[in-house]
Amino acid sequence: MTRVPEDRDPMDLSEAPITGGHPARELPANTRFVIVGSGFAGLCMAIKLKQAGHHDFVILEKGDDVGGTWRENTYPGAACDIQSHLYSFSFELNPKWSRMFARQPEILDYLRHCVREYELEDHLYFGVRFDSGTWDDAARRWRVKLGGAGVGGGTGTGTGTGNGTGTGTGTTELTADFVVLGMGPLHRPLLPNVPGIADFQGPSWHSAEWRHDVDLTGKRVAVIGTGASAIQFVPRVAEQAAQVVLFQRTPAWIMPKRDRHISGPTKALYRNLPGFQRAHRTLIYWTAESRAMGFVNPKFMKVAEGVANAHRKRQVRDPDLARRLKPDYTMGCKRVLISNDFYPALGRDHVTLVDQGVKEIRGNSVVAADGTEHEVDVIIYGTGFHVTDAFDAIDMVGPAGRSLKQDWSGGLAAYYGMTVAGFPNMFILVGPNTGLGHNSIVFMIEAQTAYLMKLLALARERGAATVAPTERAQRRFNEGIHRALATQVWSAGGCQSWYLDENGRNTTIWPGFTWRYWSRTRKPDQSAYCFER
Repeated sequence: MTRVPEDRDPMDLSEAPITGGHPARELPANTRFVIVGSGFAGLCMAIKLKQAGHHDFVILEKGDDVGGTWRENTYPGAACDIQSHLYSFSFELNPKWSRMFARQPEILDYLRHCVREYELEDHLYFGVRFDSGTWDDAARRWRVKLGGAGVGGGTGTGTGTGNGTGTGTGTTELTADFVVLGMGPLHRPLLPNVPGIADFQGPSWHSAEWRHDVDLTGKRVAVIGTGASAIQFVPRVAEQAAQVVLFQRTPAWIMPKRDRHISGPTKALYRNLPGFQRAHRTLIYWTAESRAMGFVNPKFMKVAEGVANAHRKRQVRDPDLARRLKPDYTMGCKRVLISNDFYPALGRDHVTLVDQGVKEIRGNSVVAADGTEHEVDVIIYGTGFHVTDAFDAIDMVGPAGRSLKQDWSGGLAAYYGMTVAGFPNMFILVGPNTGLGHNSIVFMIEAQTAYLMKLLALARERGAATVAPTERAQRRFNEGIHRALATQVWSAGGCQSWYLDENGRNTTIWPGFTWRYWSRTRKPDQSAYCFER
C-alpha cells in the first residue's frame, strides 16, 4: 500500500504538508460517507473504511493541512502527555519516535505519514467547513451544508479556491448516506468571560492560535490560565519575556514527566523487532490503565498525590509560592498535568504568580480579582477549549425536523458515545462520555472505529439502509454511566472542571477502565438498534 520512493525511509517523519491529490478538483455532490475532521479520529475512520473496501468517502477539513489539534496547537513547547508509543495507531507503529513524549511537530508528521501510507490524499478536501446536516426523509440521506474557503458561494456548485492547498473548487452542499463527526472536542478555543477583552491595545491571542510573528523578547507578558497548554508554553515564554505575570484561578496537580530521548540503538531494535516495540507499547498501556483505580475510587489517589506533593516541594523552594500552588481538591478532579520545567519557571525573579483570577482587562493592563493592576504589553490566553458545548457550532436535524441541539440542550447523550437515538446513519468519534483522564484517546478511537465498521457490516447483512440506537438502549446506557460517575473523582473530588457541563453533569469522561469500553464495544448489540430497509 505504501507509495514511498525506494531511496526514502518509509518511516521518515520529515513529512511535507499534505496538499491534496489533484491541483484542482471539485467536491462531489454525492458520496456514501462524509468524514468531518482529519485528526486521529477522522483519519482512523478513513483508513478502516478503505481497508474494508469502502472507497466512496470524503474527508472534510476546515484547515489547510491534516492533524486536527496537532495542526492548530503550535505554541512553544507543545507536546503530548501520553507516551509516543501509545499515542499512535496500533496498526501503524512508528519505530522512529525521538522521545518518550512526542512534541507537536513530530505528531503532526506522523499523521501526515499515515495519510500517505494509506493513500488518503484524494479523499481530502481542505478549507471546507461542515456547517450542518439535515436528514432528507424521502431520499433517506443526509444533506450536508458546507462553508469555508474551499467551497463556492451561492447554491449548487461554485468556484471557490481551496485556500492555497490545491484542493480547488467545491460545492456548498452535498448528500451522503452516512455522516461521521470526527472533529473531536478540542478544536474551538475558549476565551474567558472577562470584561474588557476587546479593549486591550496590545497583541493578544489564545494558545491554539499562536502569534509566531510577535517577538516576546523584552515584553511584559500576561498569561491567563494554568492548564495543560499553559504549563508547556509558560517556561518558553519566561525564557524570552522581560516580565511574566501568570494568572491562576485554581492550581493544578502536576506530576513529574518521565521523558527522555530514545537512543539510536533502541530505534534500530524497534525497527528490526516490531514485536519488541509492541510489547513495550502494551506495558505502557497497562501502566497507564492502572491509574484508573484512583479515578474510580478517589481513596487510591493518595499515593499519586504524595508523588505530586514531593515533586512540588522538590522544585519550589519558596514556601509561600509552594503553598499557593498546592491544590485543595482530590487529584484527578481536574486534568492531571505532567511537567519538569513549569515549577522552576515560576521560581524565576521576573515571573509573578497571581492567584486571584482576572477581574477586568483594560487598554494596557490586566486587573486581578483583588483589584491589583498589572501593566502588560501582551496577553496570552491558556484557557482551554469548548468541550461540553463542542457540538454547538454544528446543526444536525434528523427525521421529522428533530434537532440535535435541542436534544442536547440538557446535556450531551449518546449510545457508547458513538450513535444517537433519532439520528440515523450519524456516527460520532470521541463523542459524549468517551474522553479520558488517564490513558490514550487513540485507544478509544480505534475501539470506536472497529465497532462502527462492525455496525456497518451488520446493517448490510440485514439489508438495512439506516441504523440508529433505540431510545431505550441509549437511556439505559446513560443512566448507568451517570450512576458510576456520581461516586468517582470527577464528581466527588471537590472541584469545578471542564469535564462538567453547566448543569454539573459529566458528559465528557468514560467512567473507568478503557479495557472495559473495548470489551463492551467488541460486538454491536442488535437489540439496541433500529434497522430500517
